[in-house]
Amino acid sequence: MSNELHFEKSFWGKCCNTFQEDEKHYTYGHLMELKRKYYSFVLPNKSVMDIGGGPTSMLLKCHGLTRGLVVDPIDYPSWTVERYNSMNIDVRVDFGENVTDTGFDEVWIYNCLQHTEDPEKIIHNARRAAPVLRFFEWIDIPAHEGHPHELKEDILNKWTGGKGGTCFLNENSCYGRCYYGVFS
Repeated sequence: MSNELHFEKSFWGKCCNTFQEDEKHYTYGHLMELKRKYYSFVLPNKSVMDIGGGPTSMLLKCHGLTRGLVVDPIDYPSWTVERYNSMNIDVRVDFGENVTDTGFDEVWIYNCLQHTEDPEKIIHNARRAAPVLRFFEWIDIPAHEGHPHELKEDILNKWTGGKGGTCFLNENSCYGRCYYGVFS
């Protein structure tokens, strides 16, 4: 297991206390232009692939999802997979760099590209998999253990093929400068 994957798996531990990450999802979802109803996101009859969704994907908070797929390189505890399956969400333990799927309505990428080997390839694969990419990533954070990439606005604009928004956040456990958008 690479240093980045070991770092990320250690962060999640037994996946029992996910509140801080779950709380962030509502900020991400707002910036990713997801319609919200109470503590859920409304997706009328959409199929969505979540690249890097980890043990607590935003897809678990969705109503109207017709098909979901979480692709993440870490093999989390079996109970997290059972929870996904109960919500009609499949899980594939694989790298986003290996995604070859097509035919989804949307792909979501949020707070994962700093951990990866080739973020540009992951975005390319996502753009091929669906006509809509919903996106949120932290930017301008120098590379460090477990996060080998410093993501920047200009390079993400190039890779997504659009112009994303940026802002500084200090809410819902989110702190720092981010890049976000919906690209089609």
